[in-house]
This record gives sequence, structure tokens and C-alpha cells, in this order.
Amino acid sequence: MTGSANRPATRLATRLSFLVAGFGMACWAPLVPFAKERLGAGDAQLGVLLLCLGVGSLAAMPVTGALTGRLGSRPMILLGGVGLCAALPLLALASSAPGLAAALLLFGASLGMIDVAMNIHAVEVERDSSEPLMSGFHGLFSVGGFAGAGGMTLLLWAGLAPFPATVVAALLGLALLAVAGPRLLAAKPDSAGGGFARPRGIVLLLASLAALVFLAEGAILDWSALLLTEQGLVGAGGGGVGYMVFSVAMTVGRLFGDRVVSRLGGTRVLAGGGAVTIAGFAVLLLSPSTVPAIGGFLLIGLGASNIVPVLFSATGRQTAMPASLAVAAMTTVGYAGILVGPALMGFVAQGVGLYGAFWLLAALIGVVPLAARHVRTA
Repeated sequence: MTGSANRPATRLATRLSFLVAGFGMACWAPLVPFAKERLGAGDAQLGVLLLCLGVGSLAAMPVTGALTGRLGSRPMILLGGVGLCAALPLLALASSAPGLAAALLLFGASLGMIDVAMNIHAVEVERDSSEPLMSGFHGLFSVGGFAGAGGMTLLLWAGLAPFPATVVAALLGLALLAVAGPRLLAAKPDSAGGGFARPRGIVLLLASLAALVFLAEGAILDWSALLLTEQGLVGAGGGGVGYMVFSVAMTVGRLFGDRVVSRLGGTRVLAGGGAVTIAGFAVLLLSPSTVPAIGGFLLIGLGASNIVPVLFSATGRQTAMPASLAVAAMTTVGYAGILVGPALMGFVAQGVGLYGAFWLLAALIGVVPLAARHVRTA
């Protein structure tokens, strides 16, 4: 390819790719109760089925990194995006456990594929930019998440059955991909990226830091409501307010994050963001009343919002591994954090209580500011 990878068209295509991924992933959440009722599944069986989504994603991510190194990110983004849209109606139709498991495997694999490929594409676009772009790209993923969950919920609330609702969502996703497709980079981002690779050197550090942040996100998603209700800070019906505030804060932080990174630099964002995140956990866990506790979620969301985008940018700049394989390795390890983390929180909470488990989580986040200098040096 001649010319810069950072053009208005490629920036738009990257943003649309992140938007489609967030939108498609979030459309599944409102469908879960319908799937459970359709199958007559218990909580344990549903939990096992939901693992298929994570298994599909983790299996597809390293494969995508290898294929992207050979073929470029455009075909992998389009294949993952089309697969994501195609899987949505299947999730609404599956009437047996094997059928839902197969649909979730396809859905998860497609999500893992577009997740890795769009981040590789984002790295390539940002490389040719004089300003940070990664936080804004990830902000569009969060916007897509709000649009997907909110839009699907509205369609179902209006009386539309799950299958036609997912068809509407799938058609919208395909339309966005049709706009993005011709504008995606056609060049191969890494001529050396032709095989599987475990993270090594600085990539191992970056991937581990990403896993810690994703672990915190997963813990807040799965355990924050229980924490608030067990501490008597909200009633049973209000447990979700903490995650809602966290999500809004993270989205806003990412949409403005490129300006912050441009002004402060990635190292300060890692150190400061980690410190603000820890402060948010302290406010949450030490607050005797509801309002300051919810303020803790606000701080956690703002502090954590730009850590992962900065880590992806650093992964694209490092030279220890080809960028396509490095991004794939980092995404896989990070995604493992968000999948395994909530389960580990449960085991820890069994021993020291949920309150103690959240304090341990805050201590783990302390690794991020401590490692910021090593990321800068690398």
C-alpha cells in the first residue's frame, strides 16, 4: 500500500468495526432470559452453555492473529463481523442445548475474530498518526454496547419476538460493515506474522496488565450488584446502578481519552489511571452510604477507561513480536482475564468474603502504575 494508513476513510472504517463488535456482542445480553426459557434450562446448565461463547472467542483469537499476518485485517474484520451478524438470529432460534452451544461457539468465534482484527487495524492506522487514536476507537466499542443492549431491549419491550428483533439487529450490523468494508486497509500489516505465538518479552507484560484490567471489569460486571446489596447500600432492585455508572464513565473517558493521552502521554495515563482506579475502589469499599459508593464506580470507570487502549498502542509499537501476533496474544490473555476473573473472585470471596475480594482486586490493579515505567522504557 502506498500513502498513509491514517486517512479519514480508514479512521471511519476502524470506528465502524469497533461499533459493530460492541453492538453485536451487547445484543446477546437481553436474549439470555428468552434462551433460558426456550430451553427450560437451569442456572447450572445455562452457565455451562454460556462458557461456549468464551471458548469460541479464545479459540479464534490466536488463529485470527496468524491469518491476519498473512491476509491483512480487512478480510478477518469482515468475516468476523458477518459471522457475528449471522449468529444473532441463530441464538434466537436455538431450541436445544446442542443447538444453542453451536450458535454460541459461532458467536464467540466471530467476536474473537473481529476483536483481534479490528485492534490490529487500529494499531496500523494509529502508527501513521501524529496523535493518539486508540481510546476513541475503543470508545466506539462502548457506544456500540449501549446501542446494542438498549436497542434490543426496546425492540423486545415493544413486543417484537426475539427472532425478528435479531434480524433487525443483524441487518443494521451488515449495513455498517458494508460502509466500512471498502474503506478498510487492504495491505498486510505484518509480513512476518505467519504463525501462532505466545506472548514474550514486553508483550507478556502488556498482556498481563490488560488481563488485570479486564479482570476488574468482569468482577464489576458480575459481582458489583451483590456487593452493593450485601453492604446494604441499595435495595435488591438497584444493584445494577453501580455497573451502569461504571460503564457510562468508561465510555466518556474513552471518547475523550485521545486528548488526554496526547496531553499527558501513555506512561502518565497508565500511572494516573491506575491510581484513580485504586482510589475508586477505596471510595467504594469505605463509603458508609450510597452516593459516595456510587461515586467510587465513577472513579473506577474513569481511571480504567484508557489503560487498555494505551496498552494496545504500546503493543503496536513494540518490536519483540510482529504486531498481528502480539495484538492477538494480548487480546487472548486479556479476554481470559475477563472470563476467568469473575470465577476466581467467587473462590476468593468464599474464603475472605466479597468485601475482602474487592480489596484484593484493588491491590492487583496497583501493579499497573508500578509497571508504567517499564512500559515506557520498552
